[in-house]
Amino acid sequence: MRLKSFHAKSMSEAMRMVRQTLGDDAIIVATREEDGGGVRVTAAVEDDDLLMAQARTAQPTRTTRPVVVVEEEPEIDVGEVVADVLHRHGVPAALAEQLIDAAAGLDTDDPALALGAALDSMFTFSPLQDRRGGNKPLILVGPPGSGKTLIVAKLAAQAVFRKRSVGVITTDTVRAGGMEQLAAFTRLMKIKLATVEDPDALAGAFEVSRGADVVLVDTAGRNPYNREDMADLKALLSAGVAEPILVLPAGLDAMEAADIAQSFKALGVRRMLITRLDMARRLGSLLGTAHRSRMAFCNASVSSKVAEGLTPLNPVAFARLMMPAEDKAARNRPKPAAPAKTKAVRSSSRTIP
Repeated sequence: MRLKSFHAKSMSEAMRMVRQTLGDDAIIVATREEDGGGVRVTAAVEDDDLLMAQARTAQPTRTTRPVVVVEEEPEIDVGEVVADVLHRHGVPAALAEQLIDAAAGLDTDDPALALGAALDSMFTFSPLQDRRGGNKPLILVGPPGSGKTLIVAKLAAQAVFRKRSVGVITTDTVRAGGMEQLAAFTRLMKIKLATVEDPDALAGAFEVSRGADVVLVDTAGRNPYNREDMADLKALLSAGVAEPILVLPAGLDAMEAADIAQSFKALGVRRMLITRLDMARRLGSLLGTAHRSRMAFCNASVSSKVAEGLTPLNPVAFARLMMPAEDKAARNRPKPAAPAKTKAVRSSSRTIP
């Protein structure tokens, strides 16, 4: 077996170099980003396979008749596209390798479907349900500034639009303007807002809102590394039978986001809702966070407008967030035909109005 490393500016270029040098039977052993920029891919191939690859690419020394070259439409290399997308989004190398392997075993020529199937094999997707009655109250938790109040407003507006009865509770009595912001939203939707300051008051608010189809609780932002903050939040979560949902903004450092998620998972959080997707272009940290914390994705916010609601997340929807439509269109767009040759025409210097 022969091992060889390839250095290139992008993952797709490195994969192309692997195929050209070692052939289609090459096995990717490792990939990593270089400190000075670019990526390094290490591949392996059996000696017999290498000899066959070299024989296929060898050029003849003589020819007795002209060779007619017919250009064909290039086929999409699904594995290469998926690898390039994962690299572009900064997915951690070990996780990216697993996803590439999962996508490579699928019989499809659609990169979005291949990536979606790979995500489905490694992550859990559990969108928030909008059923009439029987839902647990949802308590939105997360670090300061993650967008919890906006998410409560979006969920409340969505429920009102679907003619559901809604109860909204806030425990955010510390942040300046936090309660006023939510109160402004609830007034527009003609929803009563209950304000509580401790676990006992929250338990009472749950009793008052028991008949509502949807009960939403906004909480103050908590520092995941502050024991007192997390202890206070734990006490709130014990006030009744409710499900805490982590609200996490996109665009955070991968390791930082994973540490934040781990802190909230210790309090019983099992699902995360992603915000600020309209202001993030690299989603690799979200995959790394879910992989380390073993949390499920539920929904995402792609706009700061309350009326635009939330997007339920599933494997294909997440894959398409990573592969915008314009990117796919650019990859699949046929090459323009060569301009036809025409006779030269002498132009006149007269200006036509």
